[in-house]
Amino acid sequence: MLKKCLLGCCLLLGVTAANAIDIRRPEVKAFIDEVATRNHLDKDWLARMLASAESRSSVIEAMEKPAERVRPWWEYRQIFMTDKRIREGHEFYAEHQKQLEATAHRTGVPAEIIAAIVGVETSYGRLMGKYRVLDSLATLAFDYPPRATYFRGELEQFLLLSKEAGFDPLTALGSYAGAMGAPQFMPKSYRSMARDGDEDGHIDLWTNWADIIESVANYFVTNGWRHNEPIVSLAELRNPDVEDLPGTRLELNETVGSLKAKGVEFTSLAPSTASALFIALRGIDGPTYRVGYHNFWVITRYNRSPLYALAVTELASAIAATPIAEPVTESNNTGRRNPRTP
Repeated sequence: MLKKCLLGCCLLLGVTAANAIDIRRPEVKAFIDEVATRNHLDKDWLARMLASAESRSSVIEAMEKPAERVRPWWEYRQIFMTDKRIREGHEFYAEHQKQLEATAHRTGVPAEIIAAIVGVETSYGRLMGKYRVLDSLATLAFDYPPRATYFRGELEQFLLLSKEAGFDPLTALGSYAGAMGAPQFMPKSYRSMARDGDEDGHIDLWTNWADIIESVANYFVTNGWRHNEPIVSLAELRNPDVEDLPGTRLELNETVGSLKAKGVEFTSLAPSTASALFIALRGIDGPTYRVGYHNFWVITRYNRSPLYALAVTELASAIAATPIAEPVTESNNTGRRNPRTP
């Protein structure tokens, strides 16, 4: 009996944690009118979609405490730099070697960086998110004032994408922030930067690895990736001007030369005039430091966090350091995964 009561309470809590979006709210009505007019969409269809969306408190709670903000570097690093994730990265690389290396050769984005992105984002496509994208975006668009403008734009892009790509917006699953597929693209990025890697006339970031790999590379190319340039260096401090080096800003506001002049010691093949940024982190035994270059900054366009960019870089290095078996056959390399929503 106690078990049944507890189960009933849990179910009740689950129901009360989600509330249907009220399309009579002024901001929701305005959104429907503006999106319909701007994109020549049917108002009734938009109203039906939003009436089917649910505002979820768990989405807002997750937005308030992302791991990049609440964890120190040493703890954040432990999430991604595990033997399991490195081993799976090696297996992923071996399975998709032909596609990864062809894309890397053509775009200049290293194959191991592409692999590490999907490794960090979704454990190589295994964990793509459990939230309905419509619910996540509607919650943040209408019930999260700090970023409502941004997420209303992403909600509009998602609805347009569902029309263009031909998937059901009521069943598509993703992250609490509305990111989708193995590379976790937001809707605007999906529409503007996703690519048809196997030229079949359809872009699918959930199940088609040719599309996924090509799209991740294109994301970096679009954001200015530079072929054969360094990403990050270990650094030490020797009496620097600490006030000039906050260590948390994602701005290329220094150069290799200016950082060395301020007392940052690091080895770099980049010229003294190369753009750079100083990164201060909380290591397990105290402060630890890095110098990031232009390509490090490009990785932060994917996720605005130096911890994220460093995790991607270190996982990529671990994947690249592991010998890859002989190339797999094309039939193994270009096939699709088992279908997932949508």
